[in-house]
Amino acid sequence: MSDKFTPVRLPARDIPPPTTVSPEARQALSEGAQAPAPGWPPAHDTAAWRDAIAGSAGLWAPLAAEALANCKAKVETRPIGGVTCHVGTPDKADGRVYLFIHGGAFVFGGGDYARMWAGLLADRMGVICVSVDYRMPPDHPYPAAPHDCLEVYKALIQTHDPGRIVIGGSSAGANLAAATMLMIRDQGLPAPAGLVLLTPEVDLIEAGDTLKTNVLLDVTLKGPLPECNALYAAGHDLTDPYLSPLYGEMTGFPPTLVQAGTRDVLLSNAVLIHRKLRKAGVEAELHVWEAMPHGGFGMFGFGDVPENAEIDDEVRRFINRVTG
Repeated sequence: MSDKFTPVRLPARDIPPPTTVSPEARQALSEGAQAPAPGWPPAHDTAAWRDAIAGSAGLWAPLAAEALANCKAKVETRPIGGVTCHVGTPDKADGRVYLFIHGGAFVFGGGDYARMWAGLLADRMGVICVSVDYRMPPDHPYPAAPHDCLEVYKALIQTHDPGRIVIGGSSAGANLAAATMLMIRDQGLPAPAGLVLLTPEVDLIEAGDTLKTNVLLDVTLKGPLPECNALYAAGHDLTDPYLSPLYGEMTGFPPTLVQAGTRDVLLSNAVLIHRKLRKAGVEAELHVWEAMPHGGFGMFGFGDVPENAEIDDEVRRFINRVTG
């Protein structure tokens, strides 16, 4: 239907990093602008996807090892609900749990990357972090990932008060966090204390405005991810709420924190799900950072950038508030 309406035609122009952000953030934007846009294979090319996944794992392995070496939290890997999880435990753990679901376009981020976040978030949030190493395509497309996340939550509430658990995720992980919350609600399970949706990919149709206006302006994600979404969805209807939570009914959700940046290609998703939560009567807060691309400044929030630390501050404040 949109082709019946007159589009806005923009002239080619350069958009420099603004002076309204920190020097570290400006440097991250400058470096990201020099990186080429990734190219993804078609969903049916399994061999090419395996190569891409192996390349990503090789990139993150040394970074994850360095990050974990500097973590104060104890990190162990063990099954929870039959699903591989990485558990980060800070020195003064008080029983509260941040059930975190990593991003990676539904395809990347298993293993070392997921383990890294258990340690980093346990340190940053001061609570136990359970990082779910959920199954992914091409071997395990939808519905394997949300099923795994739900099984972990079911197991956790056997030993932990749901009111002391917060579920969160970033990018594709935020999709899975919201999908898991839908399944918790639909199955009549006790709800967690809160939900954290960081730069969420909650609409696999990718219909939002910034999926067009922020293409290439977002120096991290660069643009939409139709190939990754198709590989993950494996032929299922992309408007299924368990695939695209934006199309679900949000009644009964716990307090929710939503985050994005003005240069994030997924900013529209954050805005749309925040409005839908509010319309459903859910206590929801939206935090948008100036000039921030997808996932924070730098390579998915890595580096000593003040604005990235501010995200951690807001999430920690939120966890402390909703868990009492």
